[in-house]
Amino acid sequence: MIPSSIATLAIASIRYFRKRHQREYQTTTLAPVQRCIVASLQPSGVNTAIIKIPLRNLCRSHHKCETLFVRTEEASMTLTFGDAEGDRGPAEGGLEILLDWMERRVPQSRLLASAHRRYPEARRPGRHAYALARMLAIHLLHQWYALSDPAMAQAFNETQTLRPFAPHRGLENVPDEAIALNFRRLLETRTPPARMLEAVNAHLSRKKGRACGQGTIVDATLIAAPSSTKNADRARDPEMHQTKKGNQWYFGMKAHIGVDEFSGLVHHVQCTAANVADVTVTHALLHGKEDSVFGDSGYTGAEKRDELQSCEAAFFIAAKRSTIQAIGNKRARAWAERWEHFKASVRAKVEHPFRVIKRQFGYTKVRYRGLAKNTAQVQTLFALSNLWMVRRHLLPARG
Repeated sequence: MIPSSIATLAIASIRYFRKRHQREYQTTTLAPVQRCIVASLQPSGVNTAIIKIPLRNLCRSHHKCETLFVRTEEASMTLTFGDAEGDRGPAEGGLEILLDWMERRVPQSRLLASAHRRYPEARRPGRHAYALARMLAIHLLHQWYALSDPAMAQAFNETQTLRPFAPHRGLENVPDEAIALNFRRLLETRTPPARMLEAVNAHLSRKKGRACGQGTIVDATLIAAPSSTKNADRARDPEMHQTKKGNQWYFGMKAHIGVDEFSGLVHHVQCTAANVADVTVTHALLHGKEDSVFGDSGYTGAEKRDELQSCEAAFFIAAKRSTIQAIGNKRARAWAERWEHFKASVRAKVEHPFRVIKRQFGYTKVRYRGLAKNTAQVQTLFALSNLWMVRRHLLPARG
C-alpha cells in the first residue's frame, strides 16, 4: 500500500508538469512512484523514506533521466517541486540573512503563550484553524516588510525565501487576506500587543540580562497620516490631528516611548494625536523604578506635574536654546553648553528605535484609521526593534 503522503506528492508533481509543458501525462497509475522508494532512513517504525521520482515517469516530454529526491515524514511537511527549487543552499542575500537572524531570536514560546488562550481550537466544527505559530510568524512578516494583506499572500506564493520562516505543508494554501485580517483583529482586541513587548523584554532579561535599568529616556516622533479628504466620509481621520514642527505642518499621530538608559531598549509605548504635548505623556512612559529621567526641551516642567509628584527620580531635561544664549557670562555659558552636550549624548539612544522602525521596517506612515489599531502595530514594531537592536548579542558564540 503506497503511503498517502507519497501519493499526494505524485499528484502534485503531475500538476506541476501539466502547467509547464501542456502535454499528455501518465496520470492513471501511481505504480512508477511506488517502485521509486529506495531506502528507509529510520527503521524504528517512523514513516520516513527517501523517494526517487524519475521525471520521465511523470511527463512523456521528458526524455532525460532527471530525478527528484524527496524526504517524507509522517506528521511533517510535504516537500513539493516548488520547495525543492527554492532549496539552493545557505542564505546569502539580505532577505535570507534577516529571516535567518529573526528566526533564531524571536521568543516564539512566550509570544505563543500570550495568544494561545484566545486562539480558536482545532477541534471546533467547521474549517480547521491554521496553526497559531504559523499565523504569528506571518503577522511578524507583515510588520518587518510593511506589506498589505494581499501583498503578503502574493509574496508567499512568489518568494520562496519567506516560506521557511512560516512553515506550512507543501500543498496547503497560504492564508488569504481575510484570515490574516481576522488574526490581526484577534491580537488587537483579545491579546493586547503590549504583552508582546513585555514578553520580548522578559525574554531578553532572562537570556542576556538586559533588564530595565534605573534610568529612562523619553521622546516622541511624528507618524504621518493621510491628509486627503477624498474618501466616503469626505473627512480626515478624526482621531488624528495636525501640529507644527519648525516651520512645517504635519498631520498624524505621535509615538511616545520610554527607553532604558543603558541598553537602549524600549519598555513603554504610548500613541496620541499629533497635537498632544510630549510632557503630558511622561508619566505613562516610566516604569516607576527610575532614579533618573532624560528628555529633550519638550519635557520642560515634567517634574512639576501632578501625576509625577510621587516620582523620586532626578529629571535631566534639555534646556532651550534661548535659555543658553541668555547667559551673559562666557565661562558659565561654556559650562552650560558642555553640560547640555553630555545630556544630549545620553539621550541619543532614544533615537535608535525610531530609526529601526522607520528605516529598517519602513514604517513612515500610519496603516489604519484610528489610534487603537495603529497603537497595536506600533507596540509590535517596537517589540521587534528590541530584538533587532540586540541581534548580535543573541547569536551563539562562534568557534
